[in-house]
Amino acid sequence: MTWFGSLTKHLMSGLLAIAVLGALPAAAQGIDTRAREAILVDMTTGTVLFEKNADTRMPTSSMSKIMTAYMLFEAIEQGRVTLDDTLTVSEKAWRMGGSKMFVEVGSKVRIEDLIQGIIVQSGNDASVVVAEGLAGSEAEFARRMTDRARELGLTNSNFVNATGWPDPDHYSTARDLALLAQRMITDFPQYYHFYSQKEFTWNNIRQGNRNPLLYKDIGADGLKTGHTEAAGYGLTASAERNGRRLILVVNGLADVNARSEEAERLIEWGFREFETYTLFKAGETVETARVWQGEEDAVPLVATSDVAMTIRHAARSGLRVAVRVAEPIAAPIAKGQEIATLIISAPDMPDREIPLVAGMDIERQGFVGRIFSGAKALVTDVVFGSGSSSEPAPVEQ
Repeated sequence: MTWFGSLTKHLMSGLLAIAVLGALPAAAQGIDTRAREAILVDMTTGTVLFEKNADTRMPTSSMSKIMTAYMLFEAIEQGRVTLDDTLTVSEKAWRMGGSKMFVEVGSKVRIEDLIQGIIVQSGNDASVVVAEGLAGSEAEFARRMTDRARELGLTNSNFVNATGWPDPDHYSTARDLALLAQRMITDFPQYYHFYSQKEFTWNNIRQGNRNPLLYKDIGADGLKTGHTEAAGYGLTASAERNGRRLILVVNGLADVNARSEEAERLIEWGFREFETYTLFKAGETVETARVWQGEEDAVPLVATSDVAMTIRHAARSGLRVAVRVAEPIAAPIAKGQEIATLIISAPDMPDREIPLVAGMDIERQGFVGRIFSGAKALVTDVVFGSGSSSEPAPVEQ
């Protein structure tokens, strides 16, 4: 059993109410940022620790290249290209302004080098080489970027180029970029190491990674900076400590120093003020529910994966869980059948709802058993009454 301890059940209108520990008022959010848009997410639980204008459409500048790299990694995994394949540099790619890898027109560049050119050097030229090589044109590649982004759940993003070059129709949100960062880390762990690479030399030109957090001892290992006049200075970042990973997006900052300071401050705050607590392990019985006309009187309710909650340290004592289930559950019941919902709440945090499934198969009783169950239920109803208590039962402390 986890630290969560034993739970006490009380049936009231189909709700198994389970309370733990005593309630204490949670501290206020207690932080702000100079960033125009920002979001800080605990990746393990998906909990948003802080947000500011997180759903406001914004220019994403070179942070868009996370999506460009995602498309390239997907093409590699699909077998369309390999790290050793080469792509030809067009005149359009060669002429790109802004941050560059400095590829030569007409040359052929290995995919692995282009990856480093995009991620480490933020090369606009390398991004266009990849876009044209994979889709025939940058415009077609951008269309595919948008379509794939929607499939990934980035519902408020639109791409018209592979670089983040300023365009009023090229935008995303802090929330979408945070989700994209999570998908990059989850879907392509074999390539994620490129984001922590601090420098790359191409054409005898050595360039350092622009992510300021890589040079601080805070556990940062990615992802991508961005800057245009309209966007300001932005950063999509990730850091990991002791198995906890945070995702941060900030944008609209005034200069590189503000970007570095605000990003570090928010990440340090997230690690310091919050903790992730495991409430139940995968397969652990959360509660039991009564069964109607089954070979067993009760069925265990279990979670299919670990159940964890990220909350402020001070809010731990206000944590509450409840199991919503319509009892009794009619047999037969199949193991793995979704039959209940675990509801987790904590001060200043939105409730989380997690499906619970049957932990075992329960066959329906035979004819005689069903007759007996019906008679037993009738006797119980006559003796004790059928009404539900209006107050929850006291919780054993």
